[in-house]
Amino acid sequence: MAEGHAPMKQTDFLSRIDMPADLRRMAQQDLPHVSDEVRQAVIEAVSQTGGHLGAGLGVVELTVALHYVFNTPDDKFIWDVSHQCYPHKALTGRKSRLNTLRTGGGLSGFTSRAESEFDPFGAAHSSTAISAALGFAAGRDFMKRDNQVVAIVGDGAMSAGMAFEGLNNVGSEKRRMVIILNDNHMSIAPPAGALSHYLTELRGFMPDEATRDKGIADEGLPSFVDQPTMFDDLGVPYAGPFDGHDVDEMVRVLTAARDHDGPILLHVITRKGKGYGPAEASADCYHGVSKFNIADGKQAKAAPAAPNYAKVFADALISEAERDERVVAVSPAMPDGSGLTKFGEMFPDRHFDVAIAEQHCVTFCAGMAAEGMRPFAAVYSTFLQRGYDQVIHDVAIQKLPVRFAIDRAGMVGADGVTHQGAYDVAFLGCVPGMTIMAAGNEAELVDMVATSAAFDEGPIALRYPRGEGAGVELPKQGRILPIGKGVVLREGTKVAILSYGARRHDALAAADKLAAMGLSATVADARFAKPIDDDLVKQLATNHELLLSVEEGSIGGFSTLVYDSLARQGLDTGHARFVPVFMPDIFIDHDKPPVQVAAAGLDAAGIVVRVLDALGIDENRAAIAAAGAGAE
Repeated sequence: MAEGHAPMKQTDFLSRIDMPADLRRMAQQDLPHVSDEVRQAVIEAVSQTGGHLGAGLGVVELTVALHYVFNTPDDKFIWDVSHQCYPHKALTGRKSRLNTLRTGGGLSGFTSRAESEFDPFGAAHSSTAISAALGFAAGRDFMKRDNQVVAIVGDGAMSAGMAFEGLNNVGSEKRRMVIILNDNHMSIAPPAGALSHYLTELRGFMPDEATRDKGIADEGLPSFVDQPTMFDDLGVPYAGPFDGHDVDEMVRVLTAARDHDGPILLHVITRKGKGYGPAEASADCYHGVSKFNIADGKQAKAAPAAPNYAKVFADALISEAERDERVVAVSPAMPDGSGLTKFGEMFPDRHFDVAIAEQHCVTFCAGMAAEGMRPFAAVYSTFLQRGYDQVIHDVAIQKLPVRFAIDRAGMVGADGVTHQGAYDVAFLGCVPGMTIMAAGNEAELVDMVATSAAFDEGPIALRYPRGEGAGVELPKQGRILPIGKGVVLREGTKVAILSYGARRHDALAAADKLAAMGLSATVADARFAKPIDDDLVKQLATNHELLLSVEEGSIGGFSTLVYDSLARQGLDTGHARFVPVFMPDIFIDHDKPPVQVAAAGLDAAGIVVRVLDALGIDENRAAIAAAGAGAE
């Protein structure tokens, strides 16, 4: 058990369940009690760890019924998105570890193949389950097996194009599989788009309990909608709507679906945050929470020492929008996380929530840019990956000035391996004509927003990390930075540290540590990865014995562009030895961001160690690391 967490309370029913097979031995009349205890276990666990609460509370009865009816792990459940999976984990051998969710060495907040055989497919990005489930079904049929495959898809996830690509293929393949549309009328934010309105219409057809009971008894999988749905038209029979919080109804419907020959879509109505008053009353249904007091739902949030980067970005964008009516903001279903809620309140006609649709987001911005608008696509680094083809084909090739505001660039903490913002510099750096900036602190972010707003020569990206800024004073108005120019922050003689982005403060702290050892260090902030400041690179390479690049990004990113600059200028031999410092070439699991940064060797202590190693100086590495940890 993870240190510092209280043990789970003993229960009358859940304590008898270690695996789904134990659940299946219980009487069906006991399932409501099991559901109540699973819900309480999830609330207790998340109150200790923080995490995604509302989605899991909404699928408790559905999850209990699924494991009661289907023969897991032979039958496959694929959750979309899998932050719904906490009740599933409680029933699949992990209930004693629920209070380690999203903590270092603890359970993942999403499904994970590495964690359990009951998690056949990891899914922390949206809208993948239908395609994956069809793949499982095709593989099953090829291997002449007889197991079932179930995709549990949230209504928000259904809005993305990939979900419809999967449905299109399912409708033609006609393979035996179950798609559960978990409709809680809520994504991370309130749902957006025409599909949401369509599902609202379908929800209106759900009859009373007696009518549903008769329909299920007579037909097994009835549709209560008075005309064929778009799912029927795509070749996937529709059944429902059903009450996802009636566990007995769910058992009967799922039993019929299990035995259905061919694909079937079950429309199940649930309520996000179900069964916990504070979550039901909250605007976001406690989608993601900090640790909280169960009695009143009050979250334990420390007062911020500095404004977070998302807020700084939003405030800076509002400032630009006040001066230029062409400035618009676009977010794929993350207006609150991206800080754009306030922007939308101030400029409702200039803020677009396009739902979970990153490909559409990018090309939508491209169209607006072509019409002379100044669009900002506010996208998390991990989600921009989903719109990469559009970045190249629809934006870069046409030299359209779309501004990419890349939030959560770098380590993201508890969201873990699927959400690390590691790759954006690498995948954007190879795109011709792309300008790429990274903010070293929140004041620089304000300047970069202003720079992006004024830049019309082609696409431009600015990346910034999750969490609080460095606490520096913010300018009242951003300055337009000279494109492709960095800045020297302190002068030294022996070592040069070229920082890119959020590790700027660690580079300066490393220079202080090195100075205490008698090693004089220059620290520079590159600001731009592309175009890179060749003059600055040359200055650092020719006037120092050692040149380090430091970035919170993957291999192939900023360091590659620095090395390219050195090679183009003939500085790769006979000058400073070049040492690139970047995220290790592994997928980094969930933990606290400072722990992740230190483990990657990107904190001040890690930078010092790399300098000493490169110079062949033998120092006490453990003492340096301990000193760095103490400084956090």
